[in-house]
Amino acid sequence: MKTPRSANSNPRTDGIALLLRLTIGPMLVAHGYNKVFGPGGLQGTTRWFDSLGLQPAAVHARLAAATEIGAGSLLTLGAGSPLPAAAAIGLMTTAARTDHKGKGPFVFKGGWEYTAVIGGVASVVAGLGPGRYSIDGLRRRQRRGLWWALAAMVFGVASSTALLATSYRPAAPAVEAPAAETTAG
Repeated sequence: MKTPRSANSNPRTDGIALLLRLTIGPMLVAHGYNKVFGPGGLQGTTRWFDSLGLQPAAVHARLAAATEIGAGSLLTLGAGSPLPAAAAIGLMTTAARTDHKGKGPFVFKGGWEYTAVIGGVASVVAGLGPGRYSIDGLRRRQRRGLWWALAAMVFGVASSTALLATSYRPAAPAVEAPAAETTAG
C-alpha cells in the first residue's frame, strides 16, 4: 500500500528529513530529560543556570528542559514545523552565548561547535520540512524551503536575544588585588 503524498512532498528528501528528525529530536529530548532527572536533577540544573547568570535560574532551568523535551518530541514526530526547529535554534543560540561563550570553537574545550551543529541541523530540518513520514505529512501540511529555514533561524535567534536581554545577569569577573610590593632591605 502506498503512503499518500501531499502536493508539497518530495520523495527524494522525505527519507532524509525523517533521518535528520530521528537524529536531532531524540537527542534534544534526552538533554531535556537529563536536566530534570540526571545527576543533580532539576536543582542541579537550577544551580548551573544560576552560575551562568540566567535569572531567575529556577524558571530558566524548567523552561530549558521543557523546551528541549517539547521541541525534540515535535521534531521527532514531524509536527508543528518549523516552530520546533526555531525552538532548537533558540536553545542552541542561548547555550552558545552563555555556557560556551569565550571558550573557542571546539566542544572538547567547552566551545560552541556542538551548539552550532545542532542549530545548523535544525535549520536544515526547517528547510527540508518534515516530509511525508511525519504528523505534518499526514495532515498534508508541509512548510519547507529556504524561507522557512530562514524564518526559523531569525525567530530562534531573536527569541534567544530577547531572553538574554531580559534575564541574563552574569557575575562580574573577579578583579585580582594588586600584589604587595616588597622592598629589599
